[in-house]
Amino acid sequence: MKRYLYNISGGNVRSLWSAAFAALLDGIAKVVPAALLADLLHTVYRAFAEPEAGLDTGRLWAACAVLIAWLFVSYAAYGRLYDKSYKTAYRLSASGRLRLAEHLRHLSLGYFGKRDPADMTNLLLSDYGQVEHTVSHNVPQLISGIMLPLLALAGLAFVDWRMALAMFAAVPLGLLLLWLTDSMQERLSERHVRAKNEAASRLQEYLGGIREIKAHHMGGERFERLRLSFERLKRASIRLEGRMGPLIMGAMLLTRSGMTIMIAAGSYWLAGGELSLSIFLLFLLVGTRIFEPLTAVLMNYGEMRYSAFSARRIMDVRQELPMQGSESVDPRGPIVFDRVTFGYDEREPVLKGLSFTIEPNAITALVGPSGSGKSTVTRLVARFWDVRQGEIRIGGQPLGQADPEELLRHVAIVFQDVYLFRDTIGNNIRIGRMDATQEEIEEAARRACCHDFISALPQGYDTPVGEGGSTLSGGEKQRVSIARALLKNAPIVLLDEATASLDPENEYSVQRAIDELVANKTVVVIAHRLKTVRYADKIVVLERGRLTEEGRHDELLESGGLYAKLWRLQQESEEWQVKA
Repeated sequence: MKRYLYNISGGNVRSLWSAAFAALLDGIAKVVPAALLADLLHTVYRAFAEPEAGLDTGRLWAACAVLIAWLFVSYAAYGRLYDKSYKTAYRLSASGRLRLAEHLRHLSLGYFGKRDPADMTNLLLSDYGQVEHTVSHNVPQLISGIMLPLLALAGLAFVDWRMALAMFAAVPLGLLLLWLTDSMQERLSERHVRAKNEAASRLQEYLGGIREIKAHHMGGERFERLRLSFERLKRASIRLEGRMGPLIMGAMLLTRSGMTIMIAAGSYWLAGGELSLSIFLLFLLVGTRIFEPLTAVLMNYGEMRYSAFSARRIMDVRQELPMQGSESVDPRGPIVFDRVTFGYDEREPVLKGLSFTIEPNAITALVGPSGSGKSTVTRLVARFWDVRQGEIRIGGQPLGQADPEELLRHVAIVFQDVYLFRDTIGNNIRIGRMDATQEEIEEAARRACCHDFISALPQGYDTPVGEGGSTLSGGEKQRVSIARALLKNAPIVLLDEATASLDPENEYSVQRAIDELVANKTVVVIAHRLKTVRYADKIVVLERGRLTEEGRHDELLESGGLYAKLWRLQQESEEWQVKA
């Protein structure tokens, strides 16, 4: 129970106390009328059983007055429960999602390579929604369903221990049945979550690849992966409900059978003169109230176990260790790769004992065949991952000891595939520096050669862009990305094939913007078009994760190595034409 409450509260169990107390008050408020009603019936019964005593009308009127007053008490108790439980649930859910999102931001990108994006989406939305519902609905029922029977057992035992024991005799059997099915419930919940994540992943793939699906005539029933994933989800859902439903109903029947045992035993003792009618009525009326919250808990047991699995998934992610480090770096110093070996997950290393130096305030170009590790080098400089072996140092400071947040403040990155958020163009540029003024944003856009096309849009800088920047061309997105980097004005600039897929006109504009960006900076640029880096201060040639050559353009051509071969092939390819 303690672990369950810890997980669904995101480690903040104290936040549940006010809702739990309100639930207990609400449960007690529901029991008191039953006890008063039992006293009323006893008073009326005495009037008929003992005519000489007469009807105690004063007691009747007092009980009625208390019942009427208790309506307001019950309403206030339920209102407090409603207010506390829902506010607690929504507060925990909202703050928990934000904390988890912030925690994810501090994890290595290697972690995301191991997780399906749809799984992470379900974690933040579906799993938290499940936990939110549990806190608002199930936890109050759980507290009430546990505490009220315990309080009732203790209180009724003073009235008649035999009747109290008979009433609760079957409860342990019902709980034992649920305990025996606990591992099955967890296994079925895990399979259902896995099927749900797979279905979400296939749906995301279907929507993201709809252009290719239509182009290759894969629509409808032809897209088997989506259909099969929904089939698996259907089977997992039916299995979860079909197997657990009868077991939970059996536990409910066992638990409620205590009322039958109590009535049978009470009738026997009543007939034998060993039990008074008033006590029998008291147990009968109070028992109906006591078993209501317990039955509600059992009815929702499957849902609570499912939410426990969702909460555990959330806590597992929150317990992932973020990237460590607290030291600062000198961004004006050299960037040194010292025998660096790195690979994604457990696969073969992409970089193998790589050693070279990126000089400060100079342009260092990374070239080589596809798959040689060029993009990996830039991502390691930004510390998106940590190396397996060896060391990377900036200004003499090992990156493994550097504060990741502080490091990224010194790095500006322009990717080949630019991602723009679903926001205005101005706010997408402002990501480079969130406190920038409108004048600073426009100045960055001018330097990035995108002010003119932004100004020509219907709403200018307030023009919204589609998801991922779908309403802009590739060249326009590239220039917006460069404007971001210019606004950030970081001393280290990483360019990952920023002009690789552009037409000549856009390439010219983007190249002008890049020239503005890299002035007086430490620059690492990746380019497949070797002519764009021929004037770099240093060219580092990689092949299969190893350094094969380094030097200036003319020196590498004279050496006749891999760079010279790649240069010759590109020169020949430029003369290639499509013949009729």
